[in-house]
Amino acid sequence: MSVAYGVALLISLTGMTVLDHRFRLFFFQDARRAAVVLVVGVLFFLAWDAVGIAQGVFFIGDTPYMTGLVLAPELPVEEVGFLTLLCYLTMNLYAAASRWVAGRPVDVRAARAKEDA
Repeated sequence: MSVAYGVALLISLTGMTVLDHRFRLFFFQDARRAAVVLVVGVLFFLAWDAVGIAQGVFFIGDTPYMTGLVLAPELPVEEVGFLTLLCYLTMNLYAAASRWVAGRPVDVRAARAKEDA
């Protein structure tokens, strides 16, 4: 039993949160909306996993890096962390790309500092 994968997921989620805070991308732009989008996304992918598991497509591989704890047959506890990271990363990228395509600065703080100067 190892927690290496879980720790890697937590470190990655921390990095996503730091970037979100720095550039006000997702949760730090509108926390309520972000929470709803994130929960819906994670639940969607958990349902997707359930279908894949039922059809025998998804299964837990033999790895020394996971805890071995499961939420359901073939659904490791780390999957929730991975899906959270996947959805959070996607929404941060979407927010940054939307600003860039619209010609707005991704770095909101720097833009505000220039306006105030």
